[in-house]
Amino acid sequence: RTAGASRQGGRSGTDLAMFRNQYDTDVTTWSPQGRLHQVEYAMEAVKQGSACVGVKSKNYAVLAALKRSHNDMSSYQKKVFKVDEHMGIAISGLTADARSLCKYMRTECLEHQYVYESPMPVQRLVVDIADKCQTTTQGASGRPYGVGMLIAGHDQTGPHIFYNCPSGNYYEYKAMTIGARSQAAKTYLERHYETFEGAELNALIKHALTALKESSQNGDINSVNCSISVVGPDKAFTIYDGEALQPYIDMMDKNEISEGDGAAMQE
Repeated sequence: RTAGASRQGGRSGTDLAMFRNQYDTDVTTWSPQGRLHQVEYAMEAVKQGSACVGVKSKNYAVLAALKRSHNDMSSYQKKVFKVDEHMGIAISGLTADARSLCKYMRTECLEHQYVYESPMPVQRLVVDIADKCQTTTQGASGRPYGVGMLIAGHDQTGPHIFYNCPSGNYYEYKAMTIGARSQAAKTYLERHYETFEGAELNALIKHALTALKESSQNGDINSVNCSISVVGPDKAFTIYDGEALQPYIDMMDKNEISEGDGAAMQE
C-alpha cells in the first residue's frame, strides 16, 4: 500500500510538470493554480540581469548599476539611460527590450513638453509604461517585455524611485535593488534606508555604491564596470561613467565624504 501511494505521488508530480508545460506556451493561458507562466518567465529574466540599485533622499534620487561584458574583447553594455532632463532609468534583463521602452518614454516626454510646455510628471510616465507592459500580457501575438526598470526622477512633488515590473505592476520605493544577487544589496538597504531621507548627496551616492558592491560577483566595482546617475532640484539627470565616476569610487573606503569635494567632482 505504501509503495502504491509512493507511485501515485510520483505520477502526481509528473502530471504537475506536464500541466506546467501545457500552460506555459501562451501568455494568455491561465494555469490551474491561477498563474501566467510566461509572465513569470519574464520576471525571471530580470533576476538574471546584472544588479541595479536606486536610492533617494528628500532632495535627490540616485541610480547605480553594474555593467557586463560578454568577454574580454567586448565593451560593457550600457545599463543607465537618460529619458529626459529630470528623469532616467537603470535596467536589468534584456537590454534590447529596455532600448525599445526607453525610446517610447522619451517620445512621451517630448509630446508632453510640446503640449503642456512643462516636464512630464514622473508617476504619470511610470503609469504609461506600466500600462504598455501590461498590454503584452493579454495578447497571444507577442510576449512580455523581459526587462525590469528602476526609474529615478524629480518633479514638483520631489524625488522618486519607481520599479516597473514586466507584469505591468509598478511600485514606489525609498530604496530598491533588482537583478542577480540583489538580495545582498537589499539587505544592506534595509539596514540603512532610514538614514537616506536626510542624507547629503555624496553620502547617498556612497550608500548606492556600497549596496551595489554587495551584489557584485567578486566584491569589486570600478569605473569600468559600474555607472551611477544623479537627479535633483538643482541638477538635471546626469550619468557618471569612466573618469567622471572614479572620484566616487575612490571615496568608497573613506568613512566621511566632504560635500566640498563632491561639489568639485560635479563641476
